[in-house]
Amino acid sequence: MNQSDRFFQPQNSKDAMRQIEKLFNQYKDAPLTSELITYHRSLMSRLQTDILAAAKQEGIPDRLAANQSMIDIMNHWLTIRLSGQPYNGKMKSFKFVADNATPKFKRRVLKSKGASNHRSARH
Repeated sequence: MNQSDRFFQPQNSKDAMRQIEKLFNQYKDAPLTSELITYHRSLMSRLQTDILAAAKQEGIPDRLAANQSMIDIMNHWLTIRLSGQPYNGKMKSFKFVADNATPKFKRRVLKSKGASNHRSARH
């Protein structure tokens, strides 16, 4: 196994930003440790240097705005978590989405007495 196979190789800045978004959403609710803060800051520095330079080179203004939005969200996460508060939200499409912003649907599946495999749902 060669060394380059072990690490994620993004094709463009959007690919790299999606990967950072996915990683951020995985650890956003984890207990704060010094290792997590160091990891978070390294992801932020990656956004501010390499990925920002790649986005400028690609010349897509929306991507630059999304990059800045991600940096702002990640800074905000750090201040909230360092103050001891829970972070009620996640990052989706490079923007903050609150946990209570999307409706939750309860669904009850009913088993019918018939021979078919279809099940009805009463919402």
